[in-house]
Amino acid sequence: MAITAKKTIPYNFSEKHKNYIRRCRDCTYNVAEGAVRAGKTVDNAIAFCKELRDTPDKLHLATASTAATAKLIIGDCNGFGVEHYFRGQCRWGKFKGNEALIICGKFTHGKTKIVMFVGGGKSDSYKKFRGTSIGMWIATEIDLHHEDTIDEAFKRQAAARRRKIFWDLNPGSPFATIYKKYIDEFARKAAEGTLGAGYNYEHFTIYDNINITDEQREAFVSLYDPKSVQYRRAIKGDRCVAEGLVFQQFADNPDRFTVSKKYSGVKFISIGVDFGGNKSKVTFVASAVIGNYQTLGVIADYKMGEGKGTIDPDRINRELITFYRYIHALYPNTQILYIDCDNASQELINGIRLAFIRANIQVVVRDCWKGLINDRIYALNGLMTQGRFFVHEDCLNVIDSLSSQAWDAKEKTKDVRLDDGTFDIDTSDALEYSFSRFINMFNIFDKS
Repeated sequence: MAITAKKTIPYNFSEKHKNYIRRCRDCTYNVAEGAVRAGKTVDNAIAFCKELRDTPDKLHLATASTAATAKLIIGDCNGFGVEHYFRGQCRWGKFKGNEALIICGKFTHGKTKIVMFVGGGKSDSYKKFRGTSIGMWIATEIDLHHEDTIDEAFKRQAAARRRKIFWDLNPGSPFATIYKKYIDEFARKAAEGTLGAGYNYEHFTIYDNINITDEQREAFVSLYDPKSVQYRRAIKGDRCVAEGLVFQQFADNPDRFTVSKKYSGVKFISIGVDFGGNKSKVTFVASAVIGNYQTLGVIADYKMGEGKGTIDPDRINRELITFYRYIHALYPNTQILYIDCDNASQELINGIRLAFIRANIQVVVRDCWKGLINDRIYALNGLMTQGRFFVHEDCLNVIDSLSSQAWDAKEKTKDVRLDDGTFDIDTSDALEYSFSRFINMFNIFDKS
């Protein structure tokens, strides 16, 4: 089938976005920063593709925190990514063991161009492309890349005939390494005339994206708590330090999230277990998934009396079984499907699993999915803002924990929840373990 230049992908850009894309032609360093849903990734994808058509280099790099994310956000990009730009002229394959898009057709004048899709979030991610020589590099969410990945990617471009980078990111702490070591340094050197290559930086907000209607925009903005650090970054597009209370909206008005009756429409129940650390206590929290992941409701919590190291495993097993039976009595017609335990204590988990088998109780006892702590925090804040999170009034441990959690004021370069014994970290962990495996099912935020 012949490939024509007819426009079939509905690209639609404001003048601000067009100007950024045009400047990419003459600049080596191209950085798009700003709010979510601002169109940053699409800008970089199309600018990258335009350069890919006639760059003299054959091999190029596309990265995100994981390889799968790179394929999704840069390769597909909701129909606007690299594989769609070169539709009919490309295929997915392998190069040096990495997922790669192999392009050859009219747009590249019959020459083969290869784009490797690699994850960059881990300390050893750079090993996936070490030893290669690349021309251009496109990276999404560059702030989530490990510093070793960034350093290695720059080294791999040393022999490039047309060296270019295309980065996008949502704002974070202004003291983060990605700014201090890279983006702010690019700007400083460009201003001094010592960068040695063109620097193209643009800041975008959701209001710069003309593809979003006013109604869609306002609906999206309403998903974020205006007092939260996520709102300042995701909506206003500001660099800012996380400070104050983690769940400010809960602390301001706990009654808004507190219920006195049993939940209806419960899909299933999951119990989170935290074994605590030094001077910490073993804690259980039971949460209900309501409807088709519409709502999360905390049913009950329980904290054992002594700290870690002073409680024998048999007592943990007995009290967890008692807690399970209490929840089952409250919701006799609802399945308690999972007990998600702190995965740092495998011996205790194995003991719990055996105890429930001996008690003839059918439930899946497994390692919790911890993921990133801040992903759990932001998900919970999102559910609160959207009116999809509630706590039963008897769950005093959960209510107290959510009302008191704070960001660590000493941490300026990244968002860190304070953990110095001033608030109940055990209950917060148990609560998050009870729902962390299902975060994506709640479909809280669209970060495209």
